[in-house]
Amino acid sequence: MHPRRRGRAVRRLWTAVVAALALPFTLLSTTSTPAQAAALQCSVDYRTNDWGSGFTADLTLTNRGTDVIDGWTLTYSYAGNQKLSNGWNGTWTQSGQAVTVKNASYNARIAAGAAVSTGGQFTYSGTNTAPTSFAVNGTTCAGAHQPPVTVLTSPTAGAVYTQGQAVPLAATAAAADSATVSKVEFYDDTTLLGTDTSSPYSLSASGLTVGSHSLVAKAYDSLGASAESTPVGITVASGPVVVASPAQLGVQRGKTGTYEVKLSTQPSANVTVATTRASGNSGLSVTGGASLTFTPSNWSTAQKVTITADASGTGSAAFESSAAGHTKATVTVTELAATKAYDARFLDLYGKITNPANGYFSPEGIPYHSVETLIVEAPDQGHETTSEAYSYLLWLQAMYGKVTGDWTKFNGAWEIMEKYMIPTHADQPTNSFYNASKPATYAPELDTPNEYPAKLDGGVSVGSDPIAGELKTAYGTDDVYGMHWLQDVDNVYGFGNEPGKCEAGPTATGPSYINTFQRGAQESVWETVPQPTCDAFKYGGTNGYLDLFTGDASYAKQWKYTNAPDADARAVQAAYWADVWAKQQGKGGDVSATVGKAAKMGDYLRYAMYDKYFKKIGNCVGPSTCAAGTGKDASSYLLSWYYAWGGATDTSAGWAWRIGSSHVHGGYQNPLAAYALSSYADLKPKSATGQADWAKSLDRQLEFYRWLQSNEGGIAGGATNSWAGRYATPPAGTSTFYGMYYDQQPVYHDPPSNQWFGFQAWSMERVAEYYQQTGSANAKAVLDKWVDWALSKTTINPDGSFRIPSTLQWSGQPDTWNASSPGANSGLHVTVADYTDDVGVAAAYAKTLTYYAAKSGDTEAKATAKALLDGMWANNQDALGVAVPETRADYNRFDDGVYVPSGWSGRMPNGDTINSSSTFASMRSFYKNDPAWSKIEGYLAGGAAPVFTYHRFWAQADIALAMGSYAELLE
Repeated sequence: MHPRRRGRAVRRLWTAVVAALALPFTLLSTTSTPAQAAALQCSVDYRTNDWGSGFTADLTLTNRGTDVIDGWTLTYSYAGNQKLSNGWNGTWTQSGQAVTVKNASYNARIAAGAAVSTGGQFTYSGTNTAPTSFAVNGTTCAGAHQPPVTVLTSPTAGAVYTQGQAVPLAATAAAADSATVSKVEFYDDTTLLGTDTSSPYSLSASGLTVGSHSLVAKAYDSLGASAESTPVGITVASGPVVVASPAQLGVQRGKTGTYEVKLSTQPSANVTVATTRASGNSGLSVTGGASLTFTPSNWSTAQKVTITADASGTGSAAFESSAAGHTKATVTVTELAATKAYDARFLDLYGKITNPANGYFSPEGIPYHSVETLIVEAPDQGHETTSEAYSYLLWLQAMYGKVTGDWTKFNGAWEIMEKYMIPTHADQPTNSFYNASKPATYAPELDTPNEYPAKLDGGVSVGSDPIAGELKTAYGTDDVYGMHWLQDVDNVYGFGNEPGKCEAGPTATGPSYINTFQRGAQESVWETVPQPTCDAFKYGGTNGYLDLFTGDASYAKQWKYTNAPDADARAVQAAYWADVWAKQQGKGGDVSATVGKAAKMGDYLRYAMYDKYFKKIGNCVGPSTCAAGTGKDASSYLLSWYYAWGGATDTSAGWAWRIGSSHVHGGYQNPLAAYALSSYADLKPKSATGQADWAKSLDRQLEFYRWLQSNEGGIAGGATNSWAGRYATPPAGTSTFYGMYYDQQPVYHDPPSNQWFGFQAWSMERVAEYYQQTGSANAKAVLDKWVDWALSKTTINPDGSFRIPSTLQWSGQPDTWNASSPGANSGLHVTVADYTDDVGVAAAYAKTLTYYAAKSGDTEAKATAKALLDGMWANNQDALGVAVPETRADYNRFDDGVYVPSGWSGRMPNGDTINSSSTFASMRSFYKNDPAWSKIEGYLAGGAAPVFTYHRFWAQADIALAMGSYAELLE
């Protein structure tokens, strides 16, 4: 099975006290072949995206039988003149009207109940009738039953109601395949409000609390299928309110724009709403609707306010629409240059993202991983968040400052991140006991989760930490200034590790630090045991969760955090742009304090440059024979997968530890951040050697890209200083980079860390920014080759829809690095296994092309960037942002077993049992209350692979940023 990647590929991070980066493993079935195989049973789900003269067809093939399908050939026929252009996720051929698809090497095996996806592109004229019959290996398949189509028609997105006022919910639902709709449920987030069993489906919801609400309708049909609507965000206010929409508006110079005004509740007499400019840019003025009258009969009918921009103004203004007895509404209007249509798009999407009713943020202002709660990726629930999301919030608010001149939101985003995602002194209370001459105790990383716990081994030498002392001198503290990577924002698990608290429990109201990955490169998210970052033995087993991961004679209560270096580097990147843009506006002082904090974060980020146990970099084989580092010889000067730190919770216990990581991924490098921290005065670190380290890192990162660049142009996986995570001997002939061994899939293997095209787009975008700012010839050489390759694999369809690479396959290895004479890497190759319309990845890719084109003048890169942005804007917008449907065949893994040693037993904070019979879902029983859970139940019972339309925070921010970048550089 080959699921498409949709966000960060699974992150492997280590936080148990010096616990090895455990290498997790998807445990494979070893059942014997039966004497007589059961008959093949299958279904095929067929979907199209049609633009009149052509279309793409996406097919999901589900194994409905009890035996594995080991190799498949799918056949079907068209009734018209449809002609195959190309295909993916299999080998596509056509003879006359008959189409044949043979499996690819990576998706040949379909387990019982599992599914694979394949797709093709066709041209046609006339009618495009869908095929009615499909066969796999000659056996006719049933058509997959389609779930009902559900639309929440009331209330409207962004509506505001007064507390006590009934909220009218209404939905339409249509069943497929001759089924009938049996009922429609209405939810407020995951809370069931009520049910209606007859059309028209409606519910009057009273008693909603003051604040933001995400409302969902969910329809069930007579065949047991169900589907929920797109969430609709509303606000309940404590009293009558003037409602204005949108909250953000861009108006180009010399033109006009409008926003709509209405009342939240019916008045007893006429109400006059007056609109004035309260503050800001005087070049914007009200030229229509300055005084609007609402009567008891038309109070809910929107009327327009017109704002006109002069010919030369800049910046934003706040317009207030107010009425007696009502809370006023404020709309921020920004005057844009006459050509800045893409800045207007930025503000449009920014307004959707930041509208509290749309569900991207917690009440504290923390960005969720996604609006939707049922999503399993690196975070295993949508209302968790990552340091990645915080870094994208910083970048989003930096761009907002560029467009509007308002830098308060950027500073506020850093304050939110500092308050909730950087552990306070109370969260890391025993750092003063840290011994830099013996940073940690060695534990090996093991191949599979069932080999854990990994025993600590104090007999293995570790190197010394050369930067702890200078960091304390520079900042006057023993505490580490870096983000932890994962947070349970709504405390769904119930650990209650709020900032400053340890295992406060399920009743805690604040966001909670948590961890998941702990057991090596084969441990997928589906095999993780969620655990607290502060383990006080209140939950889990006798020793909390510690003895699942490390083996020791005794265990102490402890705290532990893991940093995701790409996120902290992105935060520095955002601060660099904020400083550059603010200075261009003459407002550098507005952000100087925050930029100084970014420099501090970059100083600590150097921990990511070090071998896990501070051993010497290069030819490091054997835990005992690989020499301990004595200073900077333990630094690769590259950004590794993590750094981590921890210690005792008892302030008199007297121990703490820190580790780096030995594994380096090409997708994590950030030369723009390295350039900023080494060459940009406002971001110069305070430590004695920080600036010099980042200068060396900048050169080393560019060399690393060159070393990893395939013959075609794609950037391969990475390198490790600790083969298999335990300083094992690599295969003979493995090529090296400064003595580090080439690793095709560094860090994690399920799925392989090198296969997601998103890592290519993310990483090359940073190279392109660095190139655009400096004109670096070394950066350009890498980009020239990469851009040519990526463009050759990109398809823009006539309707503006697109296909970009999704899954990559690799073969061979790079030449051993010779800095004075780099090899051609003629033996390192990449192929594109399948393609996607993922809008988040497409936005990152478009940014790469934008920055590259702005400096190089490449017209094809510029045109493709514009086409990608225009295509998603025209085809993929909805009330919450820009998104596309995704078939999640990998969700059959909700029932996957999670390895827990025999005899070990414990409980999650909500009472879920942890033992050798545990599954992913059994330790996460909260999912059974999610409105989307029935989709998973139906799929696990043999139904079609579920389809979701997700609104991930990072993806929406990246789309908005891509619009702003294009406006700045190419519009």
